[in-house]
Amino acid sequence: MERVTISLDDDLLAEFDRYVDAKGYQNRSEAVRDLIRDRLQDRSAREGGTEFSVGCVSYIYNHHQRDLAKRLTTAQHMHHDVVLSSLHVHLDHDNCFEVTLLRGRTADVRAFADSLVAETGVRHGNLSLVSVEAETTKHRHGEHHGHSHLHLTPRR
Repeated sequence: MERVTISLDDDLLAEFDRYVDAKGYQNRSEAVRDLIRDRLQDRSAREGGTEFSVGCVSYIYNHHQRDLAKRLTTAQHMHHDVVLSSLHVHLDHDNCFEVTLLRGRTADVRAFADSLVAETGVRHGNLSLVSVEAETTKHRHGEHHGHSHLHLTPRR
């Protein structure tokens, strides 16, 4: 068995200790192992979904973190094919809450969301996915102008 050391701020550790006590764990290590197992199980289950998804990635970050807001915005522009919309809320003088709506191939949606949450300074990131069926529909408007677009229907 490997030993791993992590650093947690005092408030987060105090909250985690309350969680450990409330759940009846014998020690922190057992609780961490269960949390990791749960997260990996959830990820594994989601990876077996359909090819296309719509999703919402939400996260909190400190906007004073060096160039973080710029990196997040740049990432959204670089993935404009996946990003539908973004909502930015100022929580206090330091922290921002951002919600970004996504759509596309499940692997692309998940990879982009994971990359946002993994940015240094991003905290409390979460991705919610809904599997959808995708169909491209071609429409004609007038004699010379046609376009196609993607219809996404939630799976039942």
